[in-house]
Amino acid sequence: MTTVKERNIRDWAREAINTIQAEATRQGQTNLVKLKLPGFRYVDMYLKDESAHASGSLKHRLAQSLFLWGICSGKIGPHTTIIECSSGSTAISEAYFANLLSLDFKAIVPKRTAQRKIREIEFYGGECVLVEPHEIYEIAAKQACETDCYFMDQFTYAERATDWRGPNNIAAAIFEQMKSERCPEPDWIVVGAGTGGTSTTIGRYLRYSGRGRNSRLCVVDPENSVLYDHYKTRKTNLVSAHSSRIEGIGRPRVEPSFFPELVDEMIQVPDAGSMAALRYLEGLTGRQLGGSTGTNFFGAYQLALELEDRKEPASIVSLICDDGQRYADTYHNEDWVRAQGLDPSEYERLFRH
Repeated sequence: MTTVKERNIRDWAREAINTIQAEATRQGQTNLVKLKLPGFRYVDMYLKDESAHASGSLKHRLAQSLFLWGICSGKIGPHTTIIECSSGSTAISEAYFANLLSLDFKAIVPKRTAQRKIREIEFYGGECVLVEPHEIYEIAAKQACETDCYFMDQFTYAERATDWRGPNNIAAAIFEQMKSERCPEPDWIVVGAGTGGTSTTIGRYLRYSGRGRNSRLCVVDPENSVLYDHYKTRKTNLVSAHSSRIEGIGRPRVEPSFFPELVDEMIQVPDAGSMAALRYLEGLTGRQLGGSTGTNFFGAYQLALELEDRKEPASIVSLICDDGQRYADTYHNEDWVRAQGLDPSEYERLFRH
């Protein structure tokens, strides 16, 4: 017999799911921005602007999926405190949804996380615990052992929480928005890998849907990340002693949600190259963007050069992951860039096609 407590939890779960779905309906779809690349006649490049989500980044999709997965799996109830380890954007988005559902939220974040991100987590009512980068997993798991706490664990559950078969994932949205373009089937879709959730969703969708039969998936990886080497060697015990300077992507260990088997090509991107790409993009869009967007664009631009040389019409789609305002004190601060020993000027010539 179902108890009153169980009925109350199920009633809460239904209401919580309806709340999340209503939020998604209000938000609608993010824009697909076509860039005007000087000197390119044959290749069209597009950036899907994920910074337009209510919580300001690509991670809005992931947070929504993780909450739905946790609620439907019975892990999240009306009194659950959500725990997450994150470099910032995922924590901001999860704090947004926790606030939407009136749940407590605690983020375990690396000490080097941008101050703007910490302020945004706190704006949505979240609590930040700043730790050394290598400690985030252990401390998050330990905090989740407390009563009525749940470790969201984006790095494990990203690939299974997102519905790659449904019509509302990011890959399906890209193909729907591309259908009236000159080259509606992208030759390449270029994304970074943090959790691996986005690349896995896109890779699975390409195989499952039958759309984009000639489309390939390229994953870009910054410095101090082991994912490129994992892709090349398939070794799972790789570890980096340093964390990525490009927040949101690059991992110091191999994460369970990253599936190299779904990736057609990986490109290692130097951090100075990501900074040069950001400067070039600012000139094209009039906007300051986040570091991971620079990494995406660096890889996409190199592929565009190769396709342009073939003199055949082609298209490439990548992502605007978040807005540059979050990084006013880092990527868009010349003192910070110099202090990191980065010289973007040595890569700027790559964008003068």
